[in-house]
Amino acid sequence: MSKKAIITGSRGIAAGLARALDQRNYEIYLLGGEEADSASLAKECSNIVGFDSIDLRNESQVESAFAQAIAKLNGLDHVVSIVGGSGRSFGDSGIEEITKSAWDKTLELNLTTAFLTAREAIKYFNVNGPGSLTLTSSTLANSPSPEHFKTHAYAASKGAINTLVVTLASSYLDKKIRVNAVSPSLVATPMSARAAENPIIKEFTSRKQPLIGEQLPIDNVVAGYIYLIENSAVTGQILEIDGGWSTVSGV
Repeated sequence: MSKKAIITGSRGIAAGLARALDQRNYEIYLLGGEEADSASLAKECSNIVGFDSIDLRNESQVESAFAQAIAKLNGLDHVVSIVGGSGRSFGDSGIEEITKSAWDKTLELNLTTAFLTAREAIKYFNVNGPGSLTLTSSTLANSPSPEHFKTHAYAASKGAINTLVVTLASSYLDKKIRVNAVSPSLVATPMSARAAENPIIKEFTSRKQPLIGEQLPIDNVVAGYIYLIENSAVTGQILEIDGGWSTVSGV
């Protein structure tokens, strides 16, 4: 019997993961991505059984969409929360410059979406488990680079996700609900387009991610999600996929 997965998002890493799981014959339901992107991905991947372009910051929408997705999938084995992004457009910056509005919006985009997704996943697995929940962190949570990425609300939201992973993994271990996160550095996705177009950051990336020498290919990061989804002996882990970012000194 094929495994069943909910993925939040439909671009970048989420799209790459959907394609990889499709090739492994998982049945997939997409939540929270842009409708046009989700529709295009569903045409490409025959094992995507449905999608719903909800606002993952909206509690009632998330509750309803999860129920619909589980019914369509006729069960659920894995949930992967990827939706999130930069808060720069809200005004995320150094803490002395961040307004409360910018702070709230950045945390809603990155932490509230993960919280609501995690809550619905745990509610289902707690009764119907086992299952796995994989969240998405960032290397900026514990390996900052303020010269180019002084975005304190974003970093705080991802640090909170790291804490959430550990406490959820501990709390639901007896139900065999596994909780982990992938923590990537700069990945070649639409979110990183600003960095890719900036020659100074591009040169910095080549030194900070020496194993690759540029932004990470999506497939390198997707491989981490696959590992956490499929390895039934792993829980409570933050998997750093950073091309060497966190180990480079003096950069």
